[in-house]
Amino acid sequence: MSTDNSKKVTSKRAATAASKVLRDKRTSKTSKTAAASALSQKPSRKGK
Repeated sequence: MSTDNSKKVTSKRAATAASKVLRDKRTSKTSKTAAASALSQKPSRKGK
């Protein structure tokens, strides 16, 4: 079972927004889960 999800990457703008959500203590657990999911799709910085 192959999926195309492995090729999808979070944009820099979306990753920045997700990071802000995770750092904000007022956001809900659901929002933080979605933000963490978005960041997990961001490529690592090791290649740069």
